[in-house]
Amino acid sequence: MEDLWKFVLLFVVGSIAGFINVNAGGGSTLTLPALIFLGLDSALANGTNRIGILLQNLFAVTSFRKHNVHRFKESLKFSYITLPGAVIGALVSVRINDEWFQRILAIVMLGIVISLFLPQMKKNYQNVTSIAKNQWLIYVVLFFIGFYGGFIQVGVGFLFMAALYHILKISLIYVNMHKVFIIFIYTIPSLFIFTLTGNVNWGFGLSLAFGNALGGWWGAKASVKGGEKLIRYVLALAIALMAVKLLKLF
Repeated sequence: MEDLWKFVLLFVVGSIAGFINVNAGGGSTLTLPALIFLGLDSALANGTNRIGILLQNLFAVTSFRKHNVHRFKESLKFSYITLPGAVIGALVSVRINDEWFQRILAIVMLGIVISLFLPQMKKNYQNVTSIAKNQWLIYVVLFFIGFYGGFIQVGVGFLFMAALYHILKISLIYVNMHKVFIIFIYTIPSLFIFTLTGNVNWGFGLSLAFGNALGGWWGAKASVKGGEKLIRYVLALAIALMAVKLLKLF
C-alpha cells in the first residue's frame, strides 16, 4: 500500500501524456522520465513505457477505423520497412549504459523543446491521400525512424509526421492514421524484446497504460479552443527541467 501513490502518479501522468499526444504530441517526454525518477533504470523505464504506447495506439487505430479513415495496405507497407530498424533499436537500447541513455534522452528532450516552438504545419486536408510515385526516400527514412523509435521512442511521432507529410505530400489526417498504425505495429516486437530481457515492470506499465488510454480518449473528445498553445508552454517547461535533471546540472 505504501507504493500506491506511485501507481496513482503514473496513471495521472499517463492521462496527461495521452491527452498531450492527441493534442500536441510528445507525451513520452513526461512518462519516460517519470518512470526513471520513480527508480527504474533506463532500460526498464524504456521497456515499461512501451505498454502504454501499445495500448494508446491500438485505441487510436480503432478510432480511425471507426471513422472510416484507414489505408491498411499502405500502412502495412510502411510498417514492414520500419520494423527491422525498430527491432535493432530495441536491441541496442537494452544494452546501452544507463548514464549514456539518460544523456541521450536529455539531449533529445531539449531538441523537442525547440521543435515545439517551430512554425507548425498547415492542416490542409485537401492534399492527395495516396502514396506519391517514386518516393523511394520514404523507405530509407522510415528505417532510421524505426531504429530511433525502437531505441528511445520519445518524440518519434514528430519524426513520422514530418517524414510522411513532407516526403509523401499527404494530408495530415492520413499522416496521423499511418503514424499510429506504424507505431502500434513496431511496438509489438519492441515490447517483446524488452520483456524477454527482463526490462518491463508490468505493474507500473499497466497503470501508465490505463492512464494513456483515458487521456487519449479525453483528448480526442475534448474541444478546448486555444488550449494547444498553453500545453506547448507547460510541456516545454517540464521537459527542460527534466533534461537539466538528467544531465545532472543541479
